Amino acid sequence: MPTQLDHYVTLGRSGLRVSPLCLGAMTFGTEWGMGVEEAESFALLDRYLGSGGTFIDTANIYNKGHSEKILGDYFTRHSGDARRGRDRLVIATKWLGNLWPGDPNGGGAHRKSLTDAVHHSLRRMKTDYIDLLWLHFHDRHTPIEETMRALDDLVRAGKLRYIGFSDTPAWKCAQAQLIAEFRGWSPLIGLQIEYSLLERTVEGELIPMARELGMGVTPWSPLKGGILTGKYTRESMPERGRYQEDSKHLNDKTFALLDAMRAIADEHGCTVAQVALAWVRDRPGVESTIIGARTIEQLDANIASLGVALTKAQADRLDALSTPTLSFPRDFLESVSVAIQNGTTVNGVPSDPWINGTPQSDDERW
Repeated sequence: MPTQLDHYVTLGRSGLRVSPLCLGAMTFGTEWGMGVEEAESFALLDRYLGSGGTFIDTANIYNKGHSEKILGDYFTRHSGDARRGRDRLVIATKWLGNLWPGDPNGGGAHRKSLTDAVHHSLRRMKTDYIDLLWLHFHDRHTPIEETMRALDDLVRAGKLRYIGFSDTPAWKCAQAQLIAEFRGWSPLIGLQIEYSLLERTVEGELIPMARELGMGVTPWSPLKGGILTGKYTRESMPERGRYQEDSKHLNDKTFALLDAMRAIADEHGCTVAQVALAWVRDRPGVESTIIGARTIEQLDANIASLGVALTKAQADRLDALSTPTLSFPRDFLESVSVAIQNGTTVNGVPSDPWINGTPQSDDERW
């Protein structure tokens, strides 16, 4: 597992090298009421890039486009800088959200929206190309063939280098990937999804699909909005009426998990948040984890998590305390697989003796 920001990994089935921690830029700008101004954003970029990081993630809608503009202003300021210049960095942004109220084609996964969104993102970021463009989320109104062909056209035109999907069902990702492969279009190299100790349902379909089809997983919200920093305790709950999203996860199961995380943090001499990040980074399929920060102290602490390596016993303990309920047929197929290997029965039906290694005659078999 990488232990420094400049211990780069390849993303998905590609040769693109990215840092193991990706700097999320959703906090760049204050239009959404939760970010920081340009000066603080520049300071965060300086610290991340100065620590060896090269992978930055934003979106056209973040702070109404201001996040992308801040990146563009930063690139302009450091034009020609070997360490902080645009060409050294891997810049990822997303499209689909509508920035144009009243325009029915202002958002969506169709060709018009995509082409216009890329044009505006390039203008805001003051660059000629986007290293990685994500479909922000699934658009059920647009045929996937239209989306994939339009993306391929932009890659061939030199506007994009790579493409990926974010927050899209596994079956739709698989459909898109196989269509691209069959038709010789640009493939998806990444999958951006929510993943943390409190959001593991993606282990049922999305992560196995990504690993099978060559998409590197880049988790967002690995700290579950701050819950996995340990800021809440049984005695210190969110104010009533606020943080409703947090409140629904604050139950006995979560606090038991946090108790275990604090114990593990004490063993490593680190923070609870760093334990949460170390767990996510070590999961199968995960290649670069998205971190966010509003202060240099938060960013430094997140980067320092690269020095935390959980033991197998510690990881197993956290796994057991956060085991998700996965949709059919995941658990059923697991039981079938075990039964086949052991030669036992599944729902009263004997497992196949040929698979089990003890073949019978056809008469006995049928």
